[in-house]
Amino acid sequence: MSSMLIEAILLGLVGVIGVIDSRLIGRQNIGRPLILSSLAGLVLGDLTKGITLGASLELISMGFVSIGAAGPPNMQFGSIIATAFAILSGASTEEALTIAIPVAVAGEFLSIIMRMVIAQFSHIADRAIEDGKYKKAIHIHLWWSFIFNALVYFIPIFLTIYLGADLVASLVEQIPEVITNGLTVAGNLLSALGFAMLLSSMLSKKMFPYFLLGFLLVAYSGLDLIAITLYSGILAFILDRVIYAKKEA
Repeated sequence: MSSMLIEAILLGLVGVIGVIDSRLIGRQNIGRPLILSSLAGLVLGDLTKGITLGASLELISMGFVSIGAAGPPNMQFGSIIATAFAILSGASTEEALTIAIPVAVAGEFLSIIMRMVIAQFSHIADRAIEDGKYKKAIHIHLWWSFIFNALVYFIPIFLTIYLGADLVASLVEQIPEVITNGLTVAGNLLSALGFAMLLSSMLSKKMFPYFLLGFLLVAYSGLDLIAITLYSGILAFILDRVIYAKKEA
């Protein structure tokens, strides 16, 4: 098999990994842009670029929320495909971001269609339950939906990478600089919105002391983020033990 075919298959499987999260093993945040872009970068031999782009997409996705029936852009599609094209075409992070958002929006339309089809499986499961075929109902709930969901992710990602790399690379080169700059600014604004939404949950009497402690540690301790994260983990463990001990008492 050609290297492009192998890479397309592996990237399709990265998309399947994103499906496993929340749909088969619970919400483990494996399907976040930072994880999927890093995996895509690892598959294509440029982990650094994958992490860099994933971090930018992660900041943007913080501002996306699902409200009622309106779903946010599907960043799983956007993360994998944008990272792949950034590495395969040599595009910059800014140019890759111009691909990520439109692909994510298109991916959400595909997700809506997918959910409409999966919803029909529940009727088949209902009939199986009425007939006393409980194992069949369990299989429909767990495996039919997951396999269909996985194919909906795998096939578009595979075909896009295998058939469209050169086409998208040429389209990226033809994007006017004014549009690239505009989308870069928009991406930065979305990142700021994501931070604002994250901070809004911390600006409470209960959470603000921890936010202030983290800010002061970063500003004045001279420790890097890994060290601060480790200390924070230890602090969280101690506080959890204290709270648990009080409940037990």
